[in-house]
Amino acid sequence: MKTGFRTGIGIDIHSFTDNRKLILGGVEIPFEKGLEGHSDADVLLHAVCDALLGALALGDIGKHFPDSESKFKDADSTLFLQEVSDLIIKKGYTVSNIDSVITAQKPKLSPYINQMRERIAKILKIDIDQVSIKATTTENLGFVGREEGIAAFAVVLISENRQDD
Repeated sequence: MKTGFRTGIGIDIHSFTDNRKLILGGVEIPFEKGLEGHSDADVLLHAVCDALLGALALGDIGKHFPDSESKFKDADSTLFLQEVSDLIIKKGYTVSNIDSVITAQKPKLSPYINQMRERIAKILKIDIDQVSIKATTTENLGFVGREEGIAAFAVVLISENRQDD
């Protein structure tokens, strides 16, 4: 039985590395370190992509953009989100909303949240009020608290495009 709505959840974690830009939500964040990864390591967009793919049982980001393929080396993750968006549309769905959390001890992310929301909304062709991004620390606990990396979590709701007969 189809309900017309589907949900998905995504998580991504990357460690910090030197000599790399920090990209979150498709936005460059001024910081002395970036994130280690095959692509640009944008943990937020990776979590959102995984959540969207999961909502339609289409696997995960690694299945669609494997780190074994050189064409994805240092790739801009906004391109991943665009491809995932195209898949959702092709399957007859629309993104209803995204709720996400970035966990980072540093840098302070609140000045960049609206830019990230705008970027994601524009790529997915949805309103900014359909994209929620929150940032929090882990109160110095765990790898995030030790400033070893950043994690992101995302939950999405997608709805089936219904055509009246």
